[in-house]
Amino acid sequence: MVERFIFTKYRTSCYHCHEDADQVIKAVSSQAQVACANCGATRIFVPRVEDVSAAGTYTPISCYDIWDLETVAPCKNCGVEGLHDLIVGCNQFTTRCRNCGYTHFYKFNLEYVAQCPIEEKKG
Repeated sequence: MVERFIFTKYRTSCYHCHEDADQVIKAVSSQAQVACANCGATRIFVPRVEDVSAAGTYTPISCYDIWDLETVAPCKNCGVEGLHDLIVGCNQFTTRCRNCGYTHFYKFNLEYVAQCPIEEKKG
């Protein structure tokens, strides 16, 4: 069975290609990732903490603009499909269920670009 947790998009200027493009956001238990739909630049975050606690437990610190988003998703903890808060920075990624407070904190781990940067030689 494939785990379904958070899958959403956020349109903004990509930190890598600087184009206005959808940033595809995915979060499951084993990892979270943000991938540019235009250039393929992907940031992978690994889980660090799972908790049910009060809001404000994790302070977002970032070298880029922090994305403070919300999306509808099924909660891993309470099972309710409802609003989740997403806070995405360059070094951390946090999801929080508004129904039960279940919080999943991920830390930045890896960055890659899925498209080959070397162009074919023509002629």
